[in-house]
Amino acid sequence: MSDDRRLGVLRAIVEDYVQTREPVGSRVLVERHNLGVSPATIRNDMAALEDAGYIAQPHTSAGRVPTDKGYRLFVDQLSTIKPLSSPERRAIQHFLEDAVDLDDVVDRSVRLLAQLTQQVAIVQYPSLRRSALRHLELVPLGDRRLLVVIITDTGRVEQRTLELDEALDEQVVPELRARLNATAAGRRLVDLTEPLARLEEAFAPADRALVHRVITVVEDTLGEATEERIVMAGASHLARSGTDFTGTIRPVLEALEEQVVLLRLLTEMADDSAGVAVRIGHENRHAGLAETSVVAAGYGADGNAVARLGAVGPTRMDYAGTIASVRAVARYLSRILAG
Repeated sequence: MSDDRRLGVLRAIVEDYVQTREPVGSRVLVERHNLGVSPATIRNDMAALEDAGYIAQPHTSAGRVPTDKGYRLFVDQLSTIKPLSSPERRAIQHFLEDAVDLDDVVDRSVRLLAQLTQQVAIVQYPSLRRSALRHLELVPLGDRRLLVVIITDTGRVEQRTLELDEALDEQVVPELRARLNATAAGRRLVDLTEPLARLEEAFAPADRALVHRVITVVEDTLGEATEERIVMAGASHLARSGTDFTGTIRPVLEALEEQVVLLRLLTEMADDSAGVAVRIGHENRHAGLAETSVVAAGYGADGNAVARLGAVGPTRMDYAGTIASVRAVARYLSRILAG
């Protein structure tokens, strides 16, 4: 739709409906918005918008409400996203910087996002498969046991214990630790296969069995997919939005409880946009989310997204505010992981 005036009418309908939850009539538009045209012209514009599927009349003699198609056009036409205030930005920074470890960072992020958006917040844990190795530590636990500690650039710490067939030569451990860190630090699994293979060949034949075991643990750990999970907060906000759903909120809650559904959705949204992506209503392929909108963004160190976070709520949401909050939390979280 290229008619700027009708886009202005649609924008006014969306903003009023988001604020009031009430269908919007032509008289209200005239009273609340300076659209610069007569009531008759507004009625004609509303009729055109309805014919095009951007708004609908829920009941006879009622005003109009936006459809999924109308919300999509509204979001696509958002030229500016209202910035967070300075106090809001400082609050985000201080709240997240006080975190003590990755689990605390994720927990704080999801609670903060739920509070800022007044929606359900979801945060995906950083994936090991998309993380780079920051540091590797080898700790002998006796003659035949070795603890392998893997620390990623996202702050994840994974520990694996090796049970050895032969007594551990502790003189080899410092050299192996140093060479592994020099070879693997800062690299992702996809870039490590050949360097690690060459590293194994650099050791004496008698030590290669141990080197091979440690390298295999590193590769297997960084290649794991089973650890991917979602943390969620703010489900109680859905109760206050109950009237926004045609039936009950039960299908929405059931969908949110399915980690696989949310992980698939976030993965699909990563393909939608390199920045903040928005899925509206039936654009969400899971039936339980057909009356919701999802706003999501990636986060990670050095501009490389290792996971995503977002907000889920009814299609009648403050899109500009939600997009701003999701983007801000993702940026602050990325800075912390890069720190």
